[in-house]
Amino acid sequence: MFTEELKAFRRLGFRHVLLQVLNFASVIASGLMIWKGLGLITNTESPIVVVLSGSMEPAFYRGDLLFLTNPPHERYHTGDITVYKIPGADIPIVHRVMETHDVSSPVKISGLDLKVPGEQLILTKGDNNHIDDIELYQGLDWLERKHIVGKVRGFLPYVGYVTIAMNDFPQLKYALLGILGLLALIQRE
Repeated sequence: MFTEELKAFRRLGFRHVLLQVLNFASVIASGLMIWKGLGLITNTESPIVVVLSGSMEPAFYRGDLLFLTNPPHERYHTGDITVYKIPGADIPIVHRVMETHDVSSPVKISGLDLKVPGEQLILTKGDNNHIDDIELYQGLDWLERKHIVGKVRGFLPYVGYVTIAMNDFPQLKYALLGILGLLALIQRE
């Protein structure tokens, strides 16, 4: 099946294979630099996320690709759709802001650090859920700004299903990476 490709690979020589490996590495490094650059521009650790559940239907469906920003001085308002991450949880959650509270005087709230004036506390809920997210907060009563990954600014419907498929079927991910690596080595440019 791949006999001709293997013969061609052997004829390439060490220098050519090394050049192809370096080209592949530069493509990977460029992708990582673009990702980190987007993160710096948007002020978020993850400027693009995929909706993994149906909790935000009908606003967003499973597989939608969301674009996030997190301006440092912008306040969150009721109705904003945010992505947040609770310490100890691996997967960020996409939900709508239901309530916000601005701290007006220093106060100690159970489960949170001392709150100073100007800080904002947030309560969220999925559009398709019956109750708010307090149970998801793992002992916290409110979300703080440090828990917020970003505010949704735009989306592409269903584009994220590729990511979902690769997470649900890891063999597919490894097969695609192997094929891409093999193509990068065999390519004769």
